[in-house]
Amino acid sequence: MTNKAINPKFVEAIGYLGSLLSCVTFVPQVYLSWKSHSVGDLSLLMVLIVNFSCIVWLTYAYLIKSRPVLIANTIVLILSLMLLYFKLTF
Repeated sequence: MTNKAINPKFVEAIGYLGSLLSCVTFVPQVYLSWKSHSVGDLSLLMVLIVNFSCIVWLTYAYLIKSRPVLIANTIVLILSLMLLYFKLTF
């Protein structure tokens, strides 16, 4: 059930803001890992869970045709794949 009183453009803007914030959370860790070539304290299990979570969210976003969720999880997946690469190579 949707609330017709809420402007759909406002709801979509909230989705894009949430997407932006989700993506920004990974940028400092990716940058620090790349810059220092150090990921010893980074949990491999956490990185794997994030990657799998993004794949599930991408599937969901595709099925419900949610562009904000699709964009956010595509970016987070790319960033978390970078962390996985750093974890496996550094």
